[in-house]
Amino acid sequence: MAKEEIYTIPVIDAFKEDCECPLCHLYHKLEKDSVDFVLGPSYMESDIRGFTNEHGFCQMHFLQIYGESNRLGVALMMESHMKKIREDIKKHAIRNPKASKFTLKKQPETHGLRDYTGQLVDECYICKRVDDFFFRYLDTLFYLWKKDPEFRDTLSNSKGFCLQHFGQLYDLAPKHMNQKALDDFTELLVRIQEENFDRVIGDIEWFITKFDYRFEKEPWKNSKDAVIRSIQKIASINVKD
Repeated sequence: MAKEEIYTIPVIDAFKEDCECPLCHLYHKLEKDSVDFVLGPSYMESDIRGFTNEHGFCQMHFLQIYGESNRLGVALMMESHMKKIREDIKKHAIRNPKASKFTLKKQPETHGLRDYTGQLVDECYICKRVDDFFFRYLDTLFYLWKKDPEFRDTLSNSKGFCLQHFGQLYDLAPKHMNQKALDDFTELLVRIQEENFDRVIGDIEWFITKFDYRFEKEPWKNSKDAVIRSIQKIASINVKD
């Protein structure tokens, strides 16, 4: 497989999905693959274990990891991670920290232990791994837009994006395109976003209307999952009915 295909195929496949945001679909798949990677045989490799020990996981990804069926894998990972933290606490701790007076002109002093715990809480191995891949996929999307007419048609006929990924595409586009291509891309991006917001709003309105007894016998049309899809459109989360 050519190097560019490693990134183009997942992007193209994501846009074939019938969903409110193909980039959300791509992102959630990366998350699932990363959780499987962490709990799989790769965890026995010392370099992977070193990265997870160093960076840890955010609350959301801890929950995802625990939600998997591989409790032994979670236990092995946590044993190694906690032993590393225990060593670092001992290394960074100040046995007798001195109190510092707080004034408007002088901020309270910090020490290594607080810096260490703050860094560990803020970092996440899975977040970093997913973001590294995801931003390569965003670069690939712009590459496909410029080089592949079929992909341009696919994007033009898509259901738009969630707010987060719509904003990301809008902000990143100037870094990838000349002015003419940028004008065409942003005009299309805004148009499909507006059209698909109107589509979901219409489904929400009909969903609400169906609770009026006068419309009880009317068909649901495309509104049964309208609430779920509206949340996906706004909040970039994978809500299931």
